[in-house]
Amino acid sequence: MDTEHTGIAIIGGGPAGLTAALYAARGRAKTTVFERGIPGGQIVTTDRIENYPGFPEGLSGAELGDLMARQAEIHGAIIKGFNPVEAIEAADGHFTVVSEEGVFLADAVILATGTTPRKLGIPGEAEFTGRGVSWCATCDGALYRDKEVCVIGGGDAAVEEAMFLTRFASQVHLIHRRDALRATKCLQERAFLNDKIKIHWNRVVTEVIGANDKVSAVRLASTSGEPEEILPLAGVFIFAGIIPASELVENIVELGGMGYVSADVYGKTSVPGLFAAGDVASFGLKQVITAASKGAQAAFEALKYLDEDTATRSK
Repeated sequence: MDTEHTGIAIIGGGPAGLTAALYAARGRAKTTVFERGIPGGQIVTTDRIENYPGFPEGLSGAELGDLMARQAEIHGAIIKGFNPVEAIEAADGHFTVVSEEGVFLADAVILATGTTPRKLGIPGEAEFTGRGVSWCATCDGALYRDKEVCVIGGGDAAVEEAMFLTRFASQVHLIHRRDALRATKCLQERAFLNDKIKIHWNRVVTEVIGANDKVSAVRLASTSGEPEEILPLAGVFIFAGIIPASELVENIVELGGMGYVSADVYGKTSVPGLFAAGDVASFGLKQVITAASKGAQAAFEALKYLDEDTATRSK
């Protein structure tokens, strides 16, 4: 298999990766983005983004992802969608990126692989995935028109998806293990005012129950000593946390708590020439704007690294 050279390989085509691609390409580095799905990353499944500056009326995640991708391409970035990276190897100051499409030799790598949804590990979850169990309300919400569904979780993602599901479902049961939500206050206020959302406090789902090869109910246990409950419904949407997608570099770089890539404020990791940006890195706030910011910073540092490497080799 032939090996193709690129200056900066960016793994992940979400807001961090696409912003990094824009800055790297404008810096005149040959820039290649590897994205396992549609460029835009997880935001393409977001129905409405209202807090990204410059869009006072808001826009869909798919629209923002498309705009970011097109802007990066206009400035010279090569975006390879539906081309997952299978392995990354570091040797002799360079990186070998093995993708589904081929092998690439990169002078620097920016890891922007984001995170993946956390599974509950309960009976019925795997069995009914795609048959009533989902991790994407935007993708599957329309399938539950005039039906009852539940959303598991209490953070921003859970509340936002619960509100989105009210467009279709007759009732959305928001199930949270505590007696208070963790979501942003403005989101909580919207949920409390929505007649279609019913919140089940101090409850956890212990089993997804099915009938006729599809979800028919969930079993709810109490965290406060109340009796167990069976809740009939047609769909289960899980938003119970995230896992950093750092497996490609777990044997290369230093990882922090919960598997996040350890990186400084500039995106530098423990391996020279390998940078991390966005949700996969050990940063605090995880929003589109912070991912974009970290992508820009990582690209800036990667360009500096390439310049310094070239100067060293020319001596």
